[in-house]
Amino acid sequence: MNKDMLRMKPKVTGMSSPAKGGGNSEAGGWEVRPGGMLVQKRNIDSNQNFNVVPMIKVRVKYGSSYHEVNISSQASFGELKKMLAAPTGLHPQDQKLLYKDKERDSKLFLDIAGVKGGSKLVLIEDELSRERRCLESRKNAKMEKAAKEISTIRVEVDKLAKQVGATELEISAGKKVTESVLLNLIELLMTQLIKLDGITADGDVKLQRRMQVKRVQKYIETLDMLKMRNSTLGNNSSPRVSFQEDHRMFTGQMQVPIHNHYEQKRQTNFVQRSPGPVVVTTKWETF
Repeated sequence: MNKDMLRMKPKVTGMSSPAKGGGNSEAGGWEVRPGGMLVQKRNIDSNQNFNVVPMIKVRVKYGSSYHEVNISSQASFGELKKMLAAPTGLHPQDQKLLYKDKERDSKLFLDIAGVKGGSKLVLIEDELSRERRCLESRKNAKMEKAAKEISTIRVEVDKLAKQVGATELEISAGKKVTESVLLNLIELLMTQLIKLDGITADGDVKLQRRMQVKRVQKYIETLDMLKMRNSTLGNNSSPRVSFQEDHRMFTGQMQVPIHNHYEQKRQTNFVQRSPGPVVVTTKWETF
């Protein structure tokens, strides 16, 4: 009987029991959780301000002016530069902040550098950075302008491409078209080619320009071939033709010559083989 009682006796754990007296389980810094577990009592009051970051006031000298700034003690110098942009009129990238006669990196934190409330800093303008930023801004503006110009040219080329396609269908069906229609399309395409040649671009914009140049050249070559095919419609013989002339643009009844300073020179050779189709070879040269 004594042995059975010994087996049923609960084991003693290593956890100390709560302080005796009054039957209060929360005495002595202990509390009972809802699940019945006895844990050490938490002191909420001692931790409620644990994560609060103090604010500090610093004085920044810029030229002959002083600016007082309230900022977190754990903020970076880059954040301080952003706060100084409005009162000083300097872009954050054009600022240099000196603390204890030493320039501080924008990624460095104030408290790590030893900045405290009442600390004095000096702000000076970074002229090299301002010049680089201005050059970059001008470059970006130039690329945006070039992209818009290429986009406008692409719209015009799309319209002309539809006219080239319609003309090709008519000639392929055996219908002879007025030669001025073909010359007009060629001239309009060459005008777009001149505009593309005058655009200076880099990167993706340069690739877009190159794509449009190839498109225009392809349509001009197609029109050269159509012009030869159109000239043979209704004729019994097709003599050998050498085509090398200045294209002119027709606007209604008015004839407008193309610019003489056009930098894209086309050399087109037409070879008529008998029997067989007309072969057109076009070489593009850039001066």
